Amino acid sequence: GGVGKTTIAKAVFNQISPYFDGSSFLDVGSQVSRGNSGLVALQEKLLKDTLRKRIEVSCVDHGIQLIKQRLQSKKALIVLDDGTDVEKIYSLAGGKHWFGPGSRIIITTRDEHLLKCSTGDVKYEVKCMTEKEGLQLFCWHAFKNPLPPEDFVEISESLVTYAQGLPLALEVWGSFLYRRSMVEWKSFIERLKQIPHDSIVEKLRISYDGLPDHTTKETFLDIACF
Repeated sequence: GGVGKTTIAKAVFNQISPYFDGSSFLDVGSQVSRGNSGLVALQEKLLKDTLRKRIEVSCVDHGIQLIKQRLQSKKALIVLDDGTDVEKIYSLAGGKHWFGPGSRIIITTRDEHLLKCSTGDVKYEVKCMTEKEGLQLFCWHAFKNPLPPEDFVEISESLVTYAQGLPLALEVWGSFLYRRSMVEWKSFIERLKQIPHDSIVEKLRISYDGLPDHTTKETFLDIACF
């Protein structure tokens, strides 16, 4: 995670949703742990978003019937973000035939198996940023400028390398280090060196643990989750 799938999906959704009769952006990943109750909640949100009225769903099968019946003539845009389970995806959008002509279904996932099971027309792999792109993104957050000051060039480049092209890490670290001293930067990167390269959660946690109080930490979580 952290490569920017959700950000891209939201940008596409916001740009093209006005061209559809109804649209819905569903955070599927956040509801997985709730089982069927979470899935029913997603079905209700999909119906409410696309039909602009609240419709009660009694169970998953009932939700499937309602979606197919109510939306079969609607040109709909459905985004299923962070999909992890084929059955759950099917319960929300079993295929374009559930919706009217011109409808589009966009699914973001980290699960290659789900992609293989999908009958989607187009599959797009989101690539990590290049180091040059990553440095610019990081610097916009750390310095409000696309390039670092001369005395921060080397340490900024090191941080970009540790981020491995993940936009979320670059944005969070840059925001955390904004207006901090070189001493604090060096302390931060020393802590990074102690974490395995593939542990993005732990890398982000350094920023979280370094915040001064509970309120600031809550704000940090809101930004990171967004």
